Amino acid sequence: MGKSLYFKMAGLCGSSFYHLLFILIFLAVPILSADAQEPIKIGAGLSLSGKYEEPGNMIKKGYQVWAQETNRNGGLLGRPVELHIIDDRSSIGEARRIYRHLIEEEQVDLLLAPYGTPITLAVSEITESAGYVLVSGGASGTEIWDRGYKYVFGVYSTADRFFIGFIDLIARKGIQNVTILHEDNPFNNEAALGAVEWAEKMGVSVDQWVGYNPDITSPAQLLKGVSFSDDEALILCTYPEEGYAFLQALSTKEQQPSAICMTITPIHPLFSYKAGAMAEGVFGPSQWEPEERIPYPGTREFIRAFRNFTQMTPSYHAGSAYAAGQVLSRAIEATQGLDHSKLRDYITAMDTVTVIGRFKVDMYGKQIGHNTLLIQWQDGKKEVVYPLSMHTAKPRFPVK
Repeated sequence: MGKSLYFKMAGLCGSSFYHLLFILIFLAVPILSADAQEPIKIGAGLSLSGKYEEPGNMIKKGYQVWAQETNRNGGLLGRPVELHIIDDRSSIGEARRIYRHLIEEEQVDLLLAPYGTPITLAVSEITESAGYVLVSGGASGTEIWDRGYKYVFGVYSTADRFFIGFIDLIARKGIQNVTILHEDNPFNNEAALGAVEWAEKMGVSVDQWVGYNPDITSPAQLLKGVSFSDDEALILCTYPEEGYAFLQALSTKEQQPSAICMTITPIHPLFSYKAGAMAEGVFGPSQWEPEERIPYPGTREFIRAFRNFTQMTPSYHAGSAYAAGQVLSRAIEATQGLDHSKLRDYITAMDTVTVIGRFKVDMYGKQIGHNTLLIQWQDGKKEVVYPLSMHTAKPRFPVK
């Protein structure tokens, strides 16, 4: 209502009551406009303490940088995004409680995924039942996508493919045997089984294959029953807390393996600092690396934004979290809304490139377009050593 129209109508009314009424109507116009800018509420449970806190905190920072950059560029659907992240303390039970709370009590518009296959398996039961899209930038166990669910999507290459590059390299090097040790949980079981299958395909003999429960058996106890030959590599499938303990226990053994490859632990920027001398030469499968020579659109900008925000270098966990946000953003902008069934259909058909590489899923949401890299710690820093077309350094092996 224009001001001239207001004054004419107020004058015709000739009463203080109607005068006040028209003032209130007039003032309501900008109030309604402000309501249209209400934030899009986005919730997540993350392991900010406990067993998974190292990758969990990286994912949190990745989500925060995505939200910051999204708001800097005008938000989603013309609205700012607002994150509400709660610590699940690396507990499946606590994660379940958090996601129920976010859906039923806070009634958030969108959800972001937790960290890790075990927790994602649990909370995706809740999000699937509620009809919420969940783009997972922190889990790779194929069990998540073997249930016929329609609303959960993976960003990572799956766990069974983690060690393809490492096994290919040791086979080329002539290392003929490998020992595989793994924690007994969905992600690490699958990563270990995948390593066994790829070793058989590439002609590498699996000398020892041992699973263990970290609540019962310590790395030092497990390694007492394991011996290494001069022609043997070691694959460790663990989460970071156990990974560092394994390296410490391994440092006391007289006979060392010819090469070591570990899940998750070596990709963290502080690995060399935490692992000390044992870090040198360690390999690790990585979903992405903060290497500006890797030619994905937006990679350089993300790395710089992350460093400016956190004063840290991102790990692949941070990059994957940001990529999950990109996928969600593109689906929202394409469908012009927050209808989860429409978002689900769009993401299922999506074939795009994020800051960490290609995103394409099968009909059940399992990632089929993205492939892992292999890094190695050399002279105190990470180098990409596989695939050869993207390497920043050649792999190093001990001279026998």
